Amino acid sequence: MAEIISMPKLGFDMAEGTLVRWVKKEGDKVEKGELLAEIETDKATVEVESQYSGVVLKHLVAEGTSVPVSQPIAAVGEAGETVDVAAIGGSAPAEEPPAPAPSTPAAEPAAAAPAPAQTGALAPAPETPADSNGQLPGGVRASPLARRIAEERGVNLQAVRGSGPQGRIIKRDVEGAQPGGAGLPALQFTQLGPAPADKRIPLSRLRSAIGRRMVQSRQQVPHFYVTHEYDMGPIMDARAQANRALEGSGEKLSVNDFIVKAAALALRQFPNLNAKLDDDAVVQFGQVNIGVAVAVENGLLVIVCRDADRKPLRQISQEVREMAGRVRSGKVSPEDIEGSTFSLSNLGMFDVYDFTAIINPPEAAILALGSAQEQAVVKNGQITVGWRMRATISVDHRVSDGAEAAQYMQALATYIENPVALLL
Repeated sequence: MAEIISMPKLGFDMAEGTLVRWVKKEGDKVEKGELLAEIETDKATVEVESQYSGVVLKHLVAEGTSVPVSQPIAAVGEAGETVDVAAIGGSAPAEEPPAPAPSTPAAEPAAAAPAPAQTGALAPAPETPADSNGQLPGGVRASPLARRIAEERGVNLQAVRGSGPQGRIIKRDVEGAQPGGAGLPALQFTQLGPAPADKRIPLSRLRSAIGRRMVQSRQQVPHFYVTHEYDMGPIMDARAQANRALEGSGEKLSVNDFIVKAAALALRQFPNLNAKLDDDAVVQFGQVNIGVAVAVENGLLVIVCRDADRKPLRQISQEVREMAGRVRSGKVSPEDIEGSTFSLSNLGMFDVYDFTAIINPPEAAILALGSAQEQAVVKNGQITVGWRMRATISVDHRVSDGAEAAQYMQALATYIENPVALLL
C-alpha cells in the first residue's frame, strides 16, 4: 500500500507552504531519511525527508504550488503500485506527465508496516542572516532559498520585484531575474572641499534690545497659553467684497486689518487682558492700543495702532500700512512704536499653522496668528471645504487666568465669524 507524504507544519502560525522543488522525481528510488523535496514558508526554506523507503509513485502537487498544511504532496510505495489520487485528496500536477514505472521490481524490500501517515522530518536549509520575516538589511523581503539562488547567480535582490506574500521575493522571482539585475546605481560620494570657517557677527542694537526684553519676559512673566480655531470664511468673503468696492482707490484691506479691529473690540469685554501689572496692582488701560509686530532687517519692531476699537477698518488699514512703511524705510517715529497695550504677532504670510509668542512687557497678553487655510470641515453634518485659522493667546498668569483667556477667545470668534459686527 502506498504511503502518503503531507505538507508539514513547521511553526505554530504556519498555514501553508510552497513546494519549491522536487529533489526526487516520479519513479526515483528513495530511502527513508533521504531528501524528497524543498518547501518554502514565510520564514524559511526547508528540505523534507522521506519517512519511507520505496519508489516515488506520484507527485501530488507541482513545483511552485502553495499547499495547505497536512495536504498530501506525494505518494511513496512499491514499483508499479497504483495511486488513487482522488481517494487521498490530492491533485496530480498538470505540467508534469507521469514518469514510467520501472520494468523490474525494486530491489529494496518494502518497509515494515509503518505508523499512520505523517509529515516528513525536516532538515533546515542553509540561510543567510535575515530577520524572522525573511527581511534583509535595507528593507528587502526574500525567502532563504531566493537569497541563496541570488547569491549563486549574482542577482541583485534590490532590483527584483517579489511576487510572494506582502511582496516577498521567492525562488521564481530570482530565477527570472538577470544576473546583477537592473540594480541600483553604485553610490557616488562627492568630494567635499573645506567647510567655511565659523563667522562671528556682533549683535545689532535692535537685536540686543529684543534679546534683553524677551529674556526679561520669560524669566519674570509666568506665561500660559490658550488656542482657538476660527472659521475664517466670513472674513474672507467680507474682505473680498470690500476690496472690490475699493478698486481704483489704491487701498486694499488685509486679513490682519480685520483681526486688529476684532481683537480690539473683544478687549472691551475683558479689560484684564488690556492691562499691566504694577507692583501689587493691575492697571487696566483706558485706551485699546494694538501693537502689530513687523519684521525688519535683523529684528522685529511693534508698531502701534491707537484706539483701534474706535477706528473704522479703512483707517486702521491705512495707519498700519503707513507705519509699516516708515519702519522698513528707517524713518519711524517714537509715537509709531511706543504705547501698545496688547500685541498681535502674525506669521500667516509664511504659511505657519500655529505658534506661541512671548509677551511684550509690560503688557499682559499677546495674540499669535497662524495662516488662514482651506481645510475639510464638517458643517451641518456634511463635509465641506472651509477657511480655518488657529490663534494662540499668551497671557501673564499674575494678571489673568485660563477661563478668562478662553472667554476672550470666544468673544474674538464673535467678531471674526460675524464681520458685520466690526462695522457697527
